[in-house]
Amino acid sequence: METEPRHRPEVLRDYEGEGIIVHWEPKLCIHAANCIRQLPGVFDPNARPWVTVDTASADDISAAIQSCPTGALRYQRTDGTPQEVPDVPTTIQYLRNGPMIVRGEIEMLDSNGHVVRSATRVVLCRCGQSQNKPYCDLSHRAAGFAAD
Repeated sequence: METEPRHRPEVLRDYEGEGIIVHWEPKLCIHAANCIRQLPGVFDPNARPWVTVDTASADDISAAIQSCPTGALRYQRTDGTPQEVPDVPTTIQYLRNGPMIVRGEIEMLDSNGHVVRSATRVVLCRCGQSQNKPYCDLSHRAAGFAAD
């Protein structure tokens, strides 16, 4: 069975606008929809492309992206404005019957100690059922995972 294209590890989309580049990594997206609620004129899942960067300011877009718990949306400021600053201290929030939300200065290491991802936001699987480990893919819902 072939992997759905948006879940292939190499898929990354970039959307460039005035003062900002929005990076979207679909394999990490669990559709929390924070971006859509905050800026529906920029993030519209029914449009193609679904991100239209020129419909809001770079400041508004970066604020909306920082509300993305998974890090599937990231940004790069190209206007000299500072880049995203990790939360201090780093926090881990356990969602009832769901994943862990980690925010802060995050370095994920492989079994040999090599950094495989540096991030400021990730959502990690707690149920063990994710097909995208260590990241959550919402498999906990179908698995009936229960934990405080």
